[in-house]
Amino acid sequence: MKLLVRPYRPVDRDAVRALFSWGIREHIVPCFKNNMSSPLYLVITLALCVVGYIVASVFGAVVLPALWMSLVYYSGYYIYDGFVRRKLVTDMQEISRNYMSRPDDCLWVAEAEVDGRVQILGMVAVKGQQNGKEKCGELLRMIVSPTCRRMGLGHRLAQTVVDFCRERGFSKVMLETSSIQKAAVALYKKMGFRHIVFQSKHDFPLWIVALSNVKVLKLEKQL
Repeated sequence: MKLLVRPYRPVDRDAVRALFSWGIREHIVPCFKNNMSSPLYLVITLALCVVGYIVASVFGAVVLPALWMSLVYYSGYYIYDGFVRRKLVTDMQEISRNYMSRPDDCLWVAEAEVDGRVQILGMVAVKGQQNGKEKCGELLRMIVSPTCRRMGLGHRLAQTVVDFCRERGFSKVMLETSSIQKAAVALYKKMGFRHIVFQSKHDFPLWIVALSNVKVLKLEKQL
């Protein structure tokens, strides 16, 4: 598959928004599975089975754990789906204005011909930031379609951002990702990004944060 990485064009808007939405929401199920396989959540589930059976026999043994698992799933859904909905009406609403109107910002797409038609299979963006005398870039919105995973596209997109920031004279590249995105974290670290902060997601209700176990990882790479 021949992949072309190029700057975003207005005609790409719908495809980019669709890829972004899917790429973020795909973390909902892994988040749920990760939580339900943890020792603590397994103990809670089994305890609810026992309590439900004691209180209401077989019906309770099924309903109580089911309610608990639904709540755990909803917590991850709330975070990832909420993130998508918020971004679709902010920076991903006017992509050209937010990512292509300043020389220190850019959004790239990766496209290839699939089944006879050209499709957008990846994306990444960067926003330049000024911190005193220091200029740095923030890597954002990196999504790779399953169609071309394990083909080096993630590395290629991230390297596109690194090269852009180096050419612009930035001192470093920063990014945020979630603890669920293990493959992405491994890629970034392999490229020389180092972990600087590990914290709970703070812009959601506390009970959602506690149930989902989603953490925000902040990484940076000095240039």
